[in-house]
Amino acid sequence: MLDTDVVVAALRSPSGASAALLRSIRQGRADLLLSPALLLEYEAICRLPEHHGAAGLTLQEVDAFLDVLVKLSEPVATYFRWRPQLSDPGDELVLEAAVNGRAAALVTFNHRDYRLIPARFGIELLYPGQALRRLAT
Repeated sequence: MLDTDVVVAALRSPSGASAALLRSIRQGRADLLLSPALLLEYEAICRLPEHHGAAGLTLQEVDAFLDVLVKLSEPVATYFRWRPQLSDPGDELVLEAAVNGRAAALVTFNHRDYRLIPARFGIELLYPGQALRRLAT
């Protein structure tokens, strides 16, 4: 389960840990859970000029990137809404997909906003580099 900031980091920095994590998902070494609401959040954030412009991508290339995310992902239906748990509605979508998808881990740079909430649901909170190291073992 990837937070929005990890997806944006992968979009902006193809050589970073977030992009490496997406490559691991593509290789079948990890799973990406994605609800329709979370996909819409990813789309809205990735299409912001500050992100696609910084990545040097056109909106069509951003759409292609998002299409790949969809193809790599396992769809998650939202059976239960767990809101409110967090202060950011975008983070709520990530947590909700993780809980409904029974994720083992939620990968994000944003540990401050999640704090101990994922642990209440049995979900580990990891940075992208930590997730990569786990996949390597």
